[in-house]
Amino acid sequence: MAKRTTYRPQKKLTFIDIVKGNFLNRDEVKIHYKYFLLLFVLMMAIIYSNHLVNKKIKIVNALKEETEEYKSRNAYAQSKLIKVKMESQLGKEVARDSLMTLENHPHKLLIKLDSTDAKTE
Repeated sequence: MAKRTTYRPQKKLTFIDIVKGNFLNRDEVKIHYKYFLLLFVLMMAIIYSNHLVNKKIKIVNALKEETEEYKSRNAYAQSKLIKVKMESQLGKEVARDSLMTLENHPHKLLIKLDSTDAKTE
């Protein structure tokens, strides 16, 4: 007499089974464990590459801030250089016209009007 094998349907997979990890004990997973291992390795590679990308982005942002600082320093130095060149050019023009700088600064004169002078007019 031949043995009868009865097909037992497996219990339906629920969300709680997935959370607990019970789906790893199923027969389908045991048969195809190589593919699941490959998926796991690929996921870990993706996570690691994202980690490296984030590190590089932080480095690039720090370098951008540093270049902006150097650009502003350069602009400030160029403006000072232009000012110094203008002052030296002005000094040459004044020397050519034989003008000298004042040793004594001019005095400011204040004139007050008396109220009596305003009435006589």
